[in-house]
Amino acid sequence: MLREQTPACGPARDALVAGGTFDISDGLIPASRHAGVFAIRIRTAARRGHTVGGLAASVDILRQAGDDHVLTGFIESADRTSVFTIFLNSAATEVLACAGGPRPQPPQTPEDAPE
Repeated sequence: MLREQTPACGPARDALVAGGTFDISDGLIPASRHAGVFAIRIRTAARRGHTVGGLAASVDILRQAGDDHVLTGFIESADRTSVFTIFLNSAATEVLACAGGPRPQPPQTPEDAPE
């Protein structure tokens, strides 16, 4: 189901094949609501200097889906260094979009910096 819907789908598929975990949250939510939330995340990530693979494409896909209800899934790599959010149709038979990639590293404080 994870094809090339967005640039993050390939890496998410690779994370699963390599032993990552997958979970789907309970409940259907209108795609347009997800689009609004994830549009804010684009701006927040940019302010922090992070990029999230496939996020802008996912927002576009969710906006186009409008009031269609979607399920949200999560993929985490086996080593926990990458995390992805996937959006599935209401029957969980099709991946609509995927966003994510390497977890951002927390900013280092002078005390944390290597010597």
